[in-house]
Amino acid sequence: MSAPDSPLPPASSSLGAAIAHRFSLLEDKADDAEIDRSIRAGIELRGATPWILMLAILIASIGLNINSNAVIIGAMLVSPLMGPIVGLGYGVGIFDFFLVRRSLANLAIAAAISLLTSTLYFMITPLDEAQSELLARTTPSLWDVLIALAGGLAGIIGLTRREKSNVIPGVAIATALMPPLCTAGYGLANGDWSVFGGAFYLFSINCVFIAFAAVVVIEFLRLPHRKFVDPVRERHVKRALIAIVLVTGLPSIYLAVRLVDNEVFSSRARDFVRKEFKAAKVHVLETRLTPRTHEIEVTLIGQRLSSDKIRAIESRLALAGLHGARLSVHQAQAEDTNKIDVGSLKADILADIVRSNQQVVEDKEATIALLRGQVRAQQGWVDQADAVTREFEVQYPQCGNVLIGMAAPPDQGADLIPFLSADCRKLPKATELNRINAWLKVRMMNPNARLVLAGVRGKIDRRPPPVSTLAPTVSSQAQPGVAATLP
Repeated sequence: MSAPDSPLPPASSSLGAAIAHRFSLLEDKADDAEIDRSIRAGIELRGATPWILMLAILIASIGLNINSNAVIIGAMLVSPLMGPIVGLGYGVGIFDFFLVRRSLANLAIAAAISLLTSTLYFMITPLDEAQSELLARTTPSLWDVLIALAGGLAGIIGLTRREKSNVIPGVAIATALMPPLCTAGYGLANGDWSVFGGAFYLFSINCVFIAFAAVVVIEFLRLPHRKFVDPVRERHVKRALIAIVLVTGLPSIYLAVRLVDNEVFSSRARDFVRKEFKAAKVHVLETRLTPRTHEIEVTLIGQRLSSDKIRAIESRLALAGLHGARLSVHQAQAEDTNKIDVGSLKADILADIVRSNQQVVEDKEATIALLRGQVRAQQGWVDQADAVTREFEVQYPQCGNVLIGMAAPPDQGADLIPFLSADCRKLPKATELNRINAWLKVRMMNPNARLVLAGVRGKIDRRPPPVSTLAPTVSSQAQPGVAATLP
């Protein structure tokens, strides 16, 4: 009899193995020594690294100052802040407290450099208004904790792979380590401690939860770590780590709840204003919401609502889920007016448009006047050059190929001076040259005017002379000969 066939593995077992193999973090893990060397190298803050950090902080501060997302992202891509934070988590994960102290020292130095650089920038910049990108870093919440935790997990997983990828730059952008420090610098420069506190708390959230994510992954990968001789001390270290994480994360839960409450209030208030005042047949010009104090401020134009109607609308706040909210209504119409003054409204709008464009019109008019002056001056120069050329040719018929222009000789710097260049079959004598030069200076009304005469053989061109604003050029009919130049 043949032996019975061996039983096949259950389908559920093979499926589980396939899933485990696909999601395994051990398949492409780098060598433990390579991981250790890579993380330790990223901790150090010396040489070019502090300079790169300062320049990245400066770029990020400018981006926050001018409200530019692209500039902020570019600064985060070159930031070296991730190294000490990941090193801190790695040191805690392998119980290397010398590495932890070194990472903390480098992180403190990096934070101090960043705060100093951003504070100095915001002290000297003329743009002192807090833009939306800057204010967004002052109210951290639970979502920032989740982003830091997820980013930290992605970062440490990427660092422990054999093949490096673009994970770290992406983590630097997602967790946004630099903008909170720049915002904290803005708070210091302007003495706004609430901005400083909120921004620095966001930076602390990112640091703690990125480091915590590194500890979790290091523990999961079972990287070699030091052993505690005393188990009690090991428990104390782990409890301290958990306490730091909880102390850092718990306030963010309160802030997240407050953020959600504010958003819910704002959404309900806008829906309430839109529905109630649409039914009242008036136009809502402006709606201002203050979620912190639950205040709703509405500005209306159109037919004036009576006090009874406003009280009736206010009584329905609770039914819309706006318990404890206060409604303030401002009406643009006078008591005895039943229609909107459309003409007055149009006049106000046109006045605003005229005021906003007046400066542009004035600038254009000034530019046109300047160009007209330049055209008139150029035409005057052309007429003067034509007259001087004809006078010269009448007095000295042996000369031709006359060229008048403006040039900048090396001894005159950047100032242009007029010159007269001509080819002569017979050069005038020295005394005559001096007289011609004196005549040219008076005629051109410039004491620096120059005379350039060249002796040539052959026919002289007597056609109407060209006028140039460039340096003189030799005529194609000129022949080599003697030249006379007078300053």
